[in-house]
Amino acid sequence: MDIYQAIKEDHEIQRDLCARLLETSGESEERKKLWPELRKELEVHEVAEERYFYSPLIDTDRMQEDARHGMAEHHEIDELIQELEATKMESPHWLATMKKLSDKVHHHLEDEEEEFFGKSKKIYDENEIKRLTKGYQKTRDDYKKGWPDSIPGSDSEIE
Repeated sequence: MDIYQAIKEDHEIQRDLCARLLETSGESEERKKLWPELRKELEVHEVAEERYFYSPLIDTDRMQEDARHGMAEHHEIDELIQELEATKMESPHWLATMKKLSDKVHHHLEDEEEEFFGKSKKIYDENEIKRLTKGYQKTRDDYKKGWPDSIPGSDSEIE
């Protein structure tokens, strides 16, 4: 498995969790169970992806703008996560915000899979892909084990 396959597997989990959450209502047990799962998947994926997919691309002329765009979308996703965390699950606003999050996540995943992956394959050689894959998978696995405390900035959250 290479970094593209690993990222795409994570994307499929995110798509599934978004779809399942959009089918929930109120403060149901299903929503209470699925929301932390999605949040964890998104936050852990973001850290690993920024370190082992986007950051190395920042130094390239051909992908710098794409990498910045991808990381900016991560920030927008983070803001929607925080909005959901601050909203009562039984509120209609929660579901409306979840729909916005799902739309943003889907848009972001399509950008990566349909555009960024192809471009980056012209930049990364086989050895670099192996190194990035290893780092991505290790970081993702380590951060999942320690979530949410493992996420950078989580120890300094201001409420």
